[in-house]
Amino acid sequence: MVNLAAGSQTTTKKVAPIHQQMDQFAVQDQQLLIAGFKLDEIARLINQDVFYAYDLNVIEKQIENFKQHIPQSIKLHYAIKANPYPALVNAMVTKVDGFDVASHKEMLLALQSGMPASEISFAGPAKQEVEITAAIEAGITLHVESLTELERAISLSKCTNKQAKIAFRVNPAFELKGAGMKMGGGPKQFGIDEEILLDKLPKMDFSQFEFVGFHIFWGSQNLKPDAIMNAHNCTFELADRLCAVTPVKVKTINIGGGFGVPYFAGETRLNLAPIGENLSSLLTQYSQLTELELVIELGRYLVAEAGIYACKVTDIKTSRGHTYIMTNGGLHHHLSNSGNFGQVIRKNYPVAIANKMNEAVIQEPVSVVGPLCTPLDTLADKFKLPQAEIGDWFVVYQSGAYGATASPQDFLGHPHVTEILL
Repeated sequence: MVNLAAGSQTTTKKVAPIHQQMDQFAVQDQQLLIAGFKLDEIARLINQDVFYAYDLNVIEKQIENFKQHIPQSIKLHYAIKANPYPALVNAMVTKVDGFDVASHKEMLLALQSGMPASEISFAGPAKQEVEITAAIEAGITLHVESLTELERAISLSKCTNKQAKIAFRVNPAFELKGAGMKMGGGPKQFGIDEEILLDKLPKMDFSQFEFVGFHIFWGSQNLKPDAIMNAHNCTFELADRLCAVTPVKVKTINIGGGFGVPYFAGETRLNLAPIGENLSSLLTQYSQLTELELVIELGRYLVAEAGIYACKVTDIKTSRGHTYIMTNGGLHHHLSNSGNFGQVIRKNYPVAIANKMNEAVIQEPVSVVGPLCTPLDTLADKFKLPQAEIGDWFVVYQSGAYGATASPQDFLGHPHVTEILL
């Protein structure tokens, strides 16, 4: 047993580790279970001791929670960019109503999953001609983000002898307050400013493409029901104005997503009940919009809590009074956990020693680091954990979204990470 309080008597304190707030997985005999599997069992199954593991049951519960609170008339689409692991995407086909993609590769993945092309949309700025052409050929909906992109899609459609299916992504004048990432309001590379679109729509030649509707997206990773409800209020009001000036039939409106998950101390899971109640009221207030197909597009909310990143403790060392737990995992596999994927000030994700789930936490904070030659390779900084030993399993919770594919896996030439859906 390694004494983490170098040169002094190790003390323990019966405090609740942050992992006890992460109750989406079962614990048995001090072992964290992912879909009923211990980490040792998963490691033997895939012959790897660094991996992402995703629990399909947790994803299903998130979807069930959505359907329990959100009006049934509103469809649910999965944003593949959150986690494009093929097995996970294939499992989603029967659980959601459609997919949103953000690249040619994601588009091909979505098409090969069996999701009908009519239920796939393609959003993202600066789409390349090959992407636009492929989307037209496949018959999926392009969420165009500029008037130039619209002209490009019309021109390319003549080469395929197929009309492009077009929805306009709108950059609203309002923004999502308290969002982890603001993607609407003010100047943005995303979408067409609402004032430009409101001016252009009445004069547009809709015979040159198949018009589908609008995509109003304003931000992501929000845990405040009031902020999301306010954004929905503004979205419905804007959608009503857009429909009023559009001279052809509007078929669908994507009202965005923005639902967040808790990552840091003090955060709690998003309460969907008031959000659902507010949407029901909006559907009554804007009854004309109920004739359209309304879509909420979610990525992180559906998959983040279902995943863990697991690695092994390989060494424990003390440097000038501070203890470092060394592992064979790091930021090359999990950039967002390192704090280098959108955090202004680095904060720790919830983490645990997965084979010591019920042990007391020692008072002295430790840092958990990986094998890369950079001080940025930090998995947990000044964090209180149970007393660690070489060979223990270290896990990072909330790792089902923006994990493997959002990380620089070739950085410094270490092996890529393995993923598995259970």
